[in-house]
Amino acid sequence: MIFEHEIPTGSRLYFGKRAKDKRELENKASVFLQDAGFEEILTPNFSYTGHQSIDEDKDLITLSDEENNSLALRADSTLDVVRIISKRLGRTTEHKKWFYIQPVFTYPASETYQIGAEWIGYDTISDIVNLNCSLLQELSLEPIVQIANINIPLIISKEYNVDIEIFKNGEIGALFDLEISWLSQLISIETAEQLEKIMDIIPDVLKKECQKLIDITKNISYKKVKISPIYYSAMKYYDNIYYRVIEGNLTLAKGGGYKSDGIKSLGFALYTDNLLKVMEG
Repeated sequence: MIFEHEIPTGSRLYFGKRAKDKRELENKASVFLQDAGFEEILTPNFSYTGHQSIDEDKDLITLSDEENNSLALRADSTLDVVRIISKRLGRTTEHKKWFYIQPVFTYPASETYQIGAEWIGYDTISDIVNLNCSLLQELSLEPIVQIANINIPLIISKEYNVDIEIFKNGEIGALFDLEISWLSQLISIETAEQLEKIMDIIPDVLKKECQKLIDITKNISYKKVKISPIYYSAMKYYDNIYYRVIEGNLTLAKGGGYKSDGIKSLGFALYTDNLLKVMEG
C-alpha cells in the first residue's frame, strides 16, 4: 500500500531551512559563475532518447511523444548543453562559457540536483579545476580534489591483459597480486613529486599519460590535491584527464575534458544535495 504522504524513493523534497539553504547555495554559485564570465542556460527536461549521454540506457526514464518518437527525461546535462549551444543556438550566440542549475533524472525515480559549468572549445584543464576549487572555497569548503587520467588504466588493461573491471571496481588487491613492481608503486602514488620519482621505471607506453598528471597538478593553485593514476570511473564523455571532489564518503563534484563533434571542451558538475550535507556540518 502507498500512503498519501509517501514520495518515490530517490525523489527530492525541500522545505523550511533545507529549501532556504538550497536556494542560497544556488544563488551564490550563480553569482560566482556569472562573475567568471559564464552565462546561464536551462535545458529542456525532456529530450529525444538518442540525444542522451548516459552509459546505461536502462537508467533512462522514457516515454513517447505524439508521433511515437522515444523521449527521455534529462539524465545528464553536459553534452545536452553543448549540443543545444552548437546545434540550435550557434547562429545566435558565440558565447562559449555556460552554467546550469537543474536536476537530472534516472530510473526509476531518482532526482539529482546539479550546479554545472561547461567551457566549450577550451582544453586547459587546470583552469576548470581552479575554477571549480575557487567556487568551493567561495562556499567555505576545502575538500580533497582527486586528479586521474582515464588513459592510464585503459593502457594498462590493453598492454598487460588486465581486465578493466578490476580498475572499475577498485580491486586493488588483484592489482598487487600481479606482482608488477612499477604498478605496485603506481597504485600508492598521491602526489606529483612521488610520481616524478618513479618515472624512470614507468613503461614508455605510460610515460606521456603520467606526465600529464604531473603537469596539471603543478598548474593547480588549490592545495588539497591528490593524484590517483590508476583510478577509473567509466564516463561516456570524459576521455582524458578528469577529477572528482570528495569529502569523507561524499562526492561533491566531478569534472574533466571531453570532445563533442570533434570540439574539445571542459566541464564540471557539483552535486547539490551532497554539498548541503557537508555545509550543514
